[in-house]
Amino acid sequence: MNRLRIGEMATMNCVTVQTLRHYDQIGLLEPAYVDEETGYRYYDIRQSAKLDLIQYFKSMGMSLDKIKEKFDKKDAMVIRDTLREHQSWLEEQIQDYQLKHRAAERCVHNLDRYLRVSQKGAINLQHIPERKIFCHDSGIDLYSNTLDTYEIMIRQLKQQAILQHVPMVYFCNVGTVVRYEDLMADRFVSTETFLFMDEGLIPGELLETVAGGHYLCAYCCAFEEEWDCAQRLFQAVKEQRYAIDGHYLCEVVTELPLFRQEERNMFIKLQIKVKTP
Repeated sequence: MNRLRIGEMATMNCVTVQTLRHYDQIGLLEPAYVDEETGYRYYDIRQSAKLDLIQYFKSMGMSLDKIKEKFDKKDAMVIRDTLREHQSWLEEQIQDYQLKHRAAERCVHNLDRYLRVSQKGAINLQHIPERKIFCHDSGIDLYSNTLDTYEIMIRQLKQQAILQHVPMVYFCNVGTVVRYEDLMADRFVSTETFLFMDEGLIPGELLETVAGGHYLCAYCCAFEEEWDCAQRLFQAVKEQRYAIDGHYLCEVVTELPLFRQEERNMFIKLQIKVKTP
C-alpha cells in the first residue's frame, strides 16, 4: 500500500485536514492504517474514490449522517434509491426557489414603482391583469380603528400564512379589501387582509381570484392619508361616470420602515375596479 499522510491525502483531494479528521471521527472515512507508535494516520490513494463519492453526495445537499447511514449498508441498490429520493427532494427545492424568485422579483418591481411615481395622489386608469390573493378575515374593521389595529390584523394574516407554509418573501406585498357588496351599500369597512401570491404555492381552494380589468388608481404614502385619497378616488369615479365593478383594494406596494422610527413607511396603491362608459 502506498501510504499517504493525512496532509498529503487532503492536498491531493482538495479538502482540508480538518475535514478528513472529522470524517474519521464519525466513521465515514477512516485511515487505511494508523501507526500505533506515532499515532500518524495514513491513507491509501484508492480511498480517494470513496472520498469523491462523499463529496458528491455532500454537494447534492445530503447530510454526512445520512451519507454514512447509506454507505454502512454497502448496497448499490440503497445508493441508487437514495439518489432517486434526493432527486425528488431537489425538484421540490427547485420549485420552491422558483416561487421565491418570482416573489422577490415582484418586490423589486414594487420598489421600482415607488421610486418612479413622483406625483402622489394623482388618479389614473390602469388595466391590471387577474391576480391571486391569500385572504384572512380578522373580524375587526380597520377603518373604525387605528394603525395599531392594522398591525394586529397583519400579525393574524402572517400567522395564517405560516400555517399554510407560505414563504415569508411573499409578506412584502400585503393589502386590505373593501368588498363590492359593502361599497354598493355605501359601507366603507374592511375586516380582511391579504397577500398577493402565485398559483401553485398552496392549495388552490385557499386562494381567491381578483378579476382583471380596468382599475381607477391613486397612490399615497401613509395609513393616515388613505381616507382622504380614497374619497378623491370615489369622487373621480362619479365625475368620470364610471360604474364600480368590483372590490376596493388598498395594496401596500412597498414598506420602508427604516426612515421613521417605530412606524411603517408605506407606499400605498388604492385601486377600485370600474366599468368605463
